[in-house]
Amino acid sequence: MKRFITSLIAKFALMVLVSCTIVVDVPTPTPFVSTALPESTPTVVREQVLRIGMVTEPPDLLPYHSNPTDERLTSPLTELIFPSPMLAVDFKLQPTGVLTRLPAFANGDVMTATVTVFRDALGQISETPTETTDNVTQVSVTFHWNPNLRWADGTPVTAADSVFAYELAQQIDLGQAANSRLAMTERYEQIDEYTTRAVLRPDVTDPAYITSFWTPLPRHLLADLDAQQIGQSEFVRRPLGYGPYTIKSFEGGTLELVRNPFYWGEAAPFDTIVIAFRSEPGQLVDLVRGGGLDLAFIEQPTPALLEQLLARADQQELQLSTSPNTIWEHLDFNLDVPLLQDIRVRRAIAHAINRSALVEQLLGGRSNVLESWILPGQLGEPPLDQITRYAYNPDEARRLLDEAGLFDTDGDSWREYEGLPIVLSLVTTANSPLREAVASQIANDLAQVGLNIEVVPLPPGELYSTEGPLYQRTFQLALFGWIAGAHPRGWELWSCSGVPGEANNWTGNNFAGWCFFEANEAINTATTALDPNEQIAAYLRQQQLFTQEVPVLPLFQRIDALIARPGLSGWRLNPTAPFTWNIQEWRFAGE
Repeated sequence: MKRFITSLIAKFALMVLVSCTIVVDVPTPTPFVSTALPESTPTVVREQVLRIGMVTEPPDLLPYHSNPTDERLTSPLTELIFPSPMLAVDFKLQPTGVLTRLPAFANGDVMTATVTVFRDALGQISETPTETTDNVTQVSVTFHWNPNLRWADGTPVTAADSVFAYELAQQIDLGQAANSRLAMTERYEQIDEYTTRAVLRPDVTDPAYITSFWTPLPRHLLADLDAQQIGQSEFVRRPLGYGPYTIKSFEGGTLELVRNPFYWGEAAPFDTIVIAFRSEPGQLVDLVRGGGLDLAFIEQPTPALLEQLLARADQQELQLSTSPNTIWEHLDFNLDVPLLQDIRVRRAIAHAINRSALVEQLLGGRSNVLESWILPGQLGEPPLDQITRYAYNPDEARRLLDEAGLFDTDGDSWREYEGLPIVLSLVTTANSPLREAVASQIANDLAQVGLNIEVVPLPPGELYSTEGPLYQRTFQLALFGWIAGAHPRGWELWSCSGVPGEANNWTGNNFAGWCFFEANEAINTATTALDPNEQIAAYLRQQQLFTQEVPVLPLFQRIDALIARPGLSGWRLNPTAPFTWNIQEWRFAGE
């Protein structure tokens, strides 16, 4: 097991983070012109133009993203230009037609082999021969690319374009997900004109094996460029893609997309899509109400804005859809703090916080109170009757604090610890209206049971720095969020090796410092087993221990909002897919 864990540590330590970006003049297809007969009445065909509003203008439009936040905000656009080979809808990967089928053991596209490796003195796999050998599992995944794919200039998309993206990632930083994929890949190769194969490193059985593909980039345009200059070229702002749309212009806070004349799939119902970027969500609301936009996306509307949207929707001034998204907020306990090492104190805090009120008051009741860290719909979502839950119960919180020997002996309303009033600092991100409101409510709730909370807002760059309180583990309580993926993973969050420190170069995300032997074994199994049933069983056991020990208190999922003018139909907000995921189904009224 030690060897196995050290292999995982090496995999995790390879993860790095950066981004890259490119403008190519896309040829405009010559329109077909017909000559009408003199006696005919010309038919006027109205161009279908869809106008979308977004808050954040992306720095580039490549299908590779610097981090999960960048991916969430940019993928609604890149999905129109570079459709994903497979797309997570409701946390389940679905085919998109870019691949002819999803790889699986059943169809022979996923295979395992036993290979012999050398181990060094620390038990890690060594490329240099040693006296110690071991037999381990090696996974390979085959991807069949759709032979009908065409770049927007008419050039066929081939396996060579996918391999080119892999080769490019070895030279420049294509972002966090690309770097993680590189870390687990031994080689990525072309089998034939439309087939590639990923061979993972020996002893790497990461559940992400199915996503070990490389989204194609146009080799015929980029191969002769200096790789180091691609990120500064025009291509990153106007890349050539293979999706239903291609870029006409991107300037002045406006992106204009037109149909890709060589798109292989079902055409979307709009000839042109114009995306306007406005820094204030309120401006987007006004534009939708006034008819200047057909639809707008707002990530986590503030409580005040959400109240306004609900009122506008009730008055039928606009259509509104909300959905919990993949960002989940939580409260971390630093288990190096002696007071917080007492499980009764952590459980008391969990019972004292009115999470249902947070969801009702700040999210309009449109999200989920989380009972564990795996989100509803994810693989391994636990049956609620099989985990420990913490209903709002201030009386139970007071009982537990009394049992822990924490009393208010001087009548000033604050409990004491070792003769001094308890004051716990709560760090969170500054300039976040939602987190400010959550932190304030937590402080108010805990005051009701005699715990004094000092909220310390910090700039994100300081809070999340490797020199900051999370990685250095100098905090007491911390309020922030994680972004969940299609697969829950969790090794980086909950394993003993994920506790940040000098040993792992401050790269772990187990900020609570929770190292519980059985839970550590369970999360290692859940994130390395190839059998989904084995993963589910391990995730359940890990969550049973997690909720019992409560090193972190999950709070709720954030929400996204889509607003549309009356008359636009077919759009469906999804927790995991970009909001443009089903654009082929969108329609204007009467069309």
